[in-house]
Amino acid sequence: MHPRAAEFARCAAELGVDVEIREFPEGTKTAADAAEAVGCDVAQIASSIAMVADEFVVVVTSGAHRVSERRLADLRSVSPDEVRLAEAAEVKETLGWAIGGVPPFCHETIVPVYLDERLLEFETVWAAAGTPEAVFPIAPDRIEDLADATPAVVAEA
Repeated sequence: MHPRAAEFARCAAELGVDVEIREFPEGTKTAADAAEAVGCDVAQIASSIAMVADEFVVVVTSGAHRVSERRLADLRSVSPDEVRLAEAAEVKETLGWAIGGVPPFCHETIVPVYLDERLLEFETVWAAAGTPEAVFPIAPDRIEDLADATPAVVAEA
């Protein structure tokens, strides 16, 4: 197992979660790649997107949808001009994970997390497990609990 995936597994275990990590050497850099690798619908991919919207936040959204900067701005009570994707160095420094491998919880810094309400329609979703090559299945309501996430409409219509 990749050391970063093993690190995520240890962190999850500390939270009482036994994750079943699946690794794909060819990578799962996009939601479509991940869905194809695990054999699920792209909508079941829980993509953790690091954003800045007056402060650093993580938006866990369905792989079938893009984050709406306008909706995130409304949630954060800021102007849409103040919302942007976090840069790779910011993501690594703040969350401790590289882009593409950011899990929905086990971040180095506690940040607000928003969970796309559409993910709650599924029994199981698949999320990154510390690297772009590793994913794990989890019930979306467990993400909500473990990340202290706020369910919200965060995706584009």
